[in-house]
Amino acid sequence: MTSLRIALRYLFSRKRHNAVNVISWISVAGVAVATAAIVCVLSVFNGFSKLAFSRLSEVDPDIKIVPASGKIFDSSDSLASQLATLPEFESAQPVIEEKALAIYGGRQMPVTIKGVADNYAAVSDIAGTIIDGEWLSTTGDYPCATLSVGVALSLNARPGYYDLLRLYAPRRIGRVNTANPMNAFRSDSLIVSAVYEIDQSEYDADKVIVPLASARKLLDYTDEATAIELKLAPGVTTRQGMDAAGDIVGESGIVMNRLMQQAESFRMISVEKWITFLMLAFILVIASFNVLSIMSMLIIEKKDNIATLMALGATPAMIRRIFMLEGWLISLLGGAVGLILGIALCFIQQHWGLIKLGGDPSQLSVSVYPVQLQFGDLVAVALIVTATGLLIGLIAGGMSKPRKEMLRNED
Repeated sequence: MTSLRIALRYLFSRKRHNAVNVISWISVAGVAVATAAIVCVLSVFNGFSKLAFSRLSEVDPDIKIVPASGKIFDSSDSLASQLATLPEFESAQPVIEEKALAIYGGRQMPVTIKGVADNYAAVSDIAGTIIDGEWLSTTGDYPCATLSVGVALSLNARPGYYDLLRLYAPRRIGRVNTANPMNAFRSDSLIVSAVYEIDQSEYDADKVIVPLASARKLLDYTDEATAIELKLAPGVTTRQGMDAAGDIVGESGIVMNRLMQQAESFRMISVEKWITFLMLAFILVIASFNVLSIMSMLIIEKKDNIATLMALGATPAMIRRIFMLEGWLISLLGGAVGLILGIALCFIQQHWGLIKLGGDPSQLSVSVYPVQLQFGDLVAVALIVTATGLLIGLIAGGMSKPRKEMLRNED
């Protein structure tokens, strides 16, 4: 306790040399700025993660079931009908997702087609994301396709009867005639009825939504599906729905909630977040080592005090402990100021949105940097500051030992 009181006195008392005072507060400011930067950057990653999660509800089903092995469910229609009878679900729809080649008006591009049933709107709110045209499954004798905005721009396609969208996929059944390579592909023609935009690259880049019958015809399927998408009944939790679906599909399928459906995207955000945290933590460590220069100057300045303390009976261990605590307190002070500053900046950004995103606001789904403070992040930052301060303190305590020996020699 005596060592701590002396260290606190050294921390807040005015030094004889003004340069020591200035450099001391510069060191504290360096640690504070690095700490605040970590808090702000982690909060921005949290904000983007929350924003991405909020977008999932627009198109992703409440629950999705995919095959545990292989690519398709056999007899998917009967499985969907069986799931739809459960009280936990409002609707169950088989869907097909596969790669294909799209050609429109002389332009072509690889796309991902998604075959859905006529009443797919009961599972997903994809119809609410339409920016041009109308959600239709058929018009006249032709099935209809809904394009993502990326496909529409790449193919220069728009809703209407301007041209037909032609889809090509390799034949799954039968022999390939090498004399006629086009015979190796199945094709279908559709009318473009709508264009949607979700502001997420994985959905907006290359998706084409077509009727389930068209997808099955194109891919030589009968009642197969690559997934079953489910809509929860009102009042049913996701956990209850997953348990009920799991009882039906057993080990033949994998039941996924919305977060699990986008596990790769959120894993990428998490990896980027913690790699950035490690980089900023390294900067914090570098900033904290500035404290060592202050400690060496402080030890020189307090040489007379050290001699007095030793004359009064202070042990070498106590002298080392004083300067260890001094170095730790400087780092902790900077860290505490940085935490408060970071929290304040995040609070201001969250409520007033002072820092804007670059680009045309009319083309952005969010115009300001989203932020969200999380208690776990603050604990992680506090721990790294505390550990770094302790390391600095231990080094500073060791630096006081030669001074003590020098004083003995002078005596």
